[in-house]
Amino acid sequence: MKADTSRPTSRSETRRKTWRLFWRIFLSSLIATVLLAAGFVLWFRAAALAALPQLDGSITADVKAPVQVLRDGHGVPTLRAESQSDLFFAQGYVTAQDRLWQMDMMRRYAAGELSAALGSGTLKVDKAQRILGFRGVAEQAVARLSPRDRQWFEDYARGVNTFIADYQHTLPVEFRVLRYFPRAWTPTDSFLVASVMIEMLNDGGYRSKLSREMVLASAGPEIAADLFPDSSPRYVAPGHDLPTGPTASLVGISAETGLPRESLEGLPFFAVESDEEHFRAGSNNWVVSGAHTATGKPLLCNDMHLGHSIPNIWYMAHLTGGGFDAGGVTLAGLPGVIVGHNQRIAWGFTNFGPDVQDLYVETFNAQGQYLTPDGWKQPQTRDEVIHVKHGRDVTIQVRTTRHGPIITPLINLLARKGEPEECRQLALRWSAYDPQTVSWIFFDVNTAQNWEQFQQAFSRFGAPGQNVVYADVDGYIGYHATGFVPIRAGGDGSLPVSGTDNAHEWTGYIPFDQLPHAYNPPSGIIATANGRVTPERYPFFITHEWMSPYRTERIYQLLRQEKKFTPADMLAVQTDVYSALDLLMAQRLVSAVEHTPAASERLRAAAGLLRAWDGRMEKDSAAAAIEHSARLALRKKLLEAKLGRDGAKRYAWFNSAVWIENMLAQQPARWLPAEYTSWDALLVASLGEALGDAARDLATWRYGDVSKIEVGHEVFGKIPILRRWASTGVLEQSGDSETVKQVGRNFGPSERMTVDFADFDRSTLNIVNGQSGALFSPYFNDQWEYWYNGRTLVFPWTVEAVEKTTAHRLTLTPAH
Repeated sequence: MKADTSRPTSRSETRRKTWRLFWRIFLSSLIATVLLAAGFVLWFRAAALAALPQLDGSITADVKAPVQVLRDGHGVPTLRAESQSDLFFAQGYVTAQDRLWQMDMMRRYAAGELSAALGSGTLKVDKAQRILGFRGVAEQAVARLSPRDRQWFEDYARGVNTFIADYQHTLPVEFRVLRYFPRAWTPTDSFLVASVMIEMLNDGGYRSKLSREMVLASAGPEIAADLFPDSSPRYVAPGHDLPTGPTASLVGISAETGLPRESLEGLPFFAVESDEEHFRAGSNNWVVSGAHTATGKPLLCNDMHLGHSIPNIWYMAHLTGGGFDAGGVTLAGLPGVIVGHNQRIAWGFTNFGPDVQDLYVETFNAQGQYLTPDGWKQPQTRDEVIHVKHGRDVTIQVRTTRHGPIITPLINLLARKGEPEECRQLALRWSAYDPQTVSWIFFDVNTAQNWEQFQQAFSRFGAPGQNVVYADVDGYIGYHATGFVPIRAGGDGSLPVSGTDNAHEWTGYIPFDQLPHAYNPPSGIIATANGRVTPERYPFFITHEWMSPYRTERIYQLLRQEKKFTPADMLAVQTDVYSALDLLMAQRLVSAVEHTPAASERLRAAAGLLRAWDGRMEKDSAAAAIEHSARLALRKKLLEAKLGRDGAKRYAWFNSAVWIENMLAQQPARWLPAEYTSWDALLVASLGEALGDAARDLATWRYGDVSKIEVGHEVFGKIPILRRWASTGVLEQSGDSETVKQVGRNFGPSERMTVDFADFDRSTLNIVNGQSGALFSPYFNDQWEYWYNGRTLVFPWTVEAVEKTTAHRLTLTPAH
């Protein structure tokens, strides 16, 4: 027998073999992962490219005569049809080419049907929307349409559904990734999209009432009065900046009852606004008469500030055919033009912001009945079944009283820790639940030829209430507040009220002709930016919660310059980043440091930067960065001293910037935290806290480090492997909540428009990202460079100008 000469395996050899095995497995897994990722990217790109819409040639469609779809170099379509029926069919078809998934998401959001497509992660949103009940609102709106308007909504839906049917195998890639198929479009879906805007622009109503109630309970009426200011001498109501004349018509200030010039200076108007933690995006619009322009013709401007997303909320289009000729921004899912101009008039929006929500505390008994002036009544109930992808259906029951749905479950659903409603049953009364409120006026707005027809159309506009500026080819300018604003029998609805009696019922709406309005004011300037638009002696209550006055004030300052304006000047106003509030804060900080002999060299260096600052919130400004951080520190110190940490987080008021200004200007002793001996000490401490790390050179500070923006696709922008294509990335930006260019990380101007009545072909319009929601389309993000760098695009109007800019030509041809 041979001896065994093999050596026993050493421990080091075993270790080496183990590591070799580990690395083989690791590298194999890595290669497999890379191959899978590469395969996914290749598949995804192929699927996305296959879904790009046809832009040239011809497509057989359900139209009576050929429709031309001419797209310019940014994919913006001009639709030319022989009839309005074909025109709205084409609008539905073309919008679906670019935005079908966005349209589907918006109707699903409004109806509370996201979970059926996206899974359980959106269940909370769906529950909230089912409680609010917008599907019922949309169905009522469709039922009230005139035969003409119903037909055009049906035509639009046919266009959408034709696209879905013809391209069911190459629909937008989102449907393939999420593995679901869109159902057919209906007019009800269009009104669900409209209800998204109503909900968005009425946001804050009941929440502000609960916030105010919380502050009253925890801090008392004096502190609450400070925290919820509804006045500021900075407000300028439209047309009130100069005395009224015989051609001006203004509620509260007419030719017959006009106030003298001197009494209009510094009126203590009412207001409300926002701040860094509780902020509502606002909007700007203005119009100047030919007396202020280089051409002698009016200029009308609008930049509506909304939340950012890809694709953008607006879709640009020019619709012409059958006597219809209007262009501007449309809302994906709705026929017609929302903001823009036709061949004679132009119009633009800002949110009016009337208080159209009230909370009623309902009393229920053990039998589930609620108390009314006529005794106990049974609430209406409905079961809402929510389908959940890859999960079980969820059923919730919604109770509705005479005032509206019980939203206590919704409040608890959205509550932060420590906020839930324990026992009260709160019913929400909202003007949106009145069937006459949700109507569609834009076909008539789009075809209005003069001020009278314009007013007639908007007199039927119920929600969301808007400030609308107007101009026409004859040189006239105007303004009208719109929307159904409730008249209350008692109180102002600023707090929850008892629902057991009729003491706080609504008795009607403010008549349209008594809403704020102006026509040809002698100043030749009308501007709004969500601030107070009523004179001091206005006879009706609209809201306590106007937004802050700083943007309105700044716009008027810039428009009152002694110069003749051009469209380029209007863009400069839209992108202005001066902040009066931030400059005031900087000045108060400088004064506090100067009155503090023991202030450190670092504090004095910061004060030196602030002293030289001009109040412009530029991204490369060190002073703006220092001031911004110090203001946040001051705000936190003041609120936590009075409300505690949790209460400070729950405080919400759109005009809280005016509260900060009042604190800086008045420095009331009742607000000084106990640990500070003076307001100078408080301000210096806030500045010191903001400065932080003593080793950091103040000269290297940049406001852009704290003022960021990122816009991305709602799904693909969150996937690392796709993010480079589906997102703008995180970038610095200038401006803040109180500048005309009002911006935050996730909101800002959603479009910028200037209509030039001297030559419509010189008018300008751009959105944030691009026309297309398709990731690899050349029009997915091609407008971003213009938006981010404060530039804009010409919006051609005439046949000749449109032909010159046409890059794609598609014809929808009849099937016979």
